[in-house]
Amino acid sequence: MKILVTGAAGFIGMHVCERLLARGDEVIGIDNLNDYYDVSLKQARLDRLTPHAAFRFQKLDIADRAGLAALFEIEKPRRVVHLAAQAGVRYSLKNPHAYADSNLVGFVNMLEGCRYGKVEHLVYASSSSVYGGNTKLPFSEHDSVDHPVSLYAATKKANELMAHTYSHLFRLPTTGLRFFTVYGPWGRPDMSPILFAKAILEDKPIDVFNNGNMQRDFTYIDDIVEGVVRVLDKPAAPNASFDKANPDAATSWAPYRVFNIGNNQPVRLMDYIEALENALGKKAVKNFLPMQDGDVQATHADINELQLAVGYTPDTPIAEGAKRFADWYRNYKQ
Repeated sequence: MKILVTGAAGFIGMHVCERLLARGDEVIGIDNLNDYYDVSLKQARLDRLTPHAAFRFQKLDIADRAGLAALFEIEKPRRVVHLAAQAGVRYSLKNPHAYADSNLVGFVNMLEGCRYGKVEHLVYASSSSVYGGNTKLPFSEHDSVDHPVSLYAATKKANELMAHTYSHLFRLPTTGLRFFTVYGPWGRPDMSPILFAKAILEDKPIDVFNNGNMQRDFTYIDDIVEGVVRVLDKPAAPNASFDKANPDAATSWAPYRVFNIGNNQPVRLMDYIEALENALGKKAVKNFLPMQDGDVQATHADINELQLAVGYTPDTPIAEGAKRFADWYRNYKQ
């Protein structure tokens, strides 16, 4: 099967590409290789993919309407995993236009490419951040997500609405995946695992927000990839029992689905730091700070719907995941 993966040089994108290639798919990867973080890390990820004969890469920005349309016309992918986006909650407070360009304009371009390319299934990255100010835990896809607390979250909510429109109007099967705090080897350097590991090994303090009173549904990358591929293999279908008088936010009369994809085992931030300390064999110097704007105190994924749909069952304990990450980080930095 020919599959287009956007954000192929990204953290999740590289791992998804590797998984698809390992099972024999043909993968077309695109990425704009922007400098939001170290481009050399993105290039190192690509270097793992390019030796595969079934992988082809094109440097392309999804905001490039004509370039993306030409790619769909030439390659004609059967299915699409759309992971390219301007990521980061805190950066959205500083550079909102980057989010509009990539996450809104770029997403419309992807939808149009899938529409005219008659793609069988579009799987795209949403985010746990869409739950915003919600305090009922665990977060469920059936809950309202109308109160985002960052522009990043608002763009991801907008993606879900835009996808539904195309599922309704053009019968394009779309599935949104709300990722919960993904970590592991080859992760993003702007996220806490690498920030913490780098500081700990350099004997520098780590910033611990909300005075450590935080909880995250840390999910190991291999578990995430397994879920993404299982979802890709099962195109979204209409909910035959959908009741428009009592609408279900997770499904539709159209071929549209939204799933949480997390660990369903939330971990206290201080416990995660301890697991990382143990994996690195070194204690952290902690700089306790108040909550940051746009952040939330806790996340916890209800993954029952994804389990029922595709048999998704994450099975990587935090101690094991932290060890695998720490082993990779030590080698990568050498």
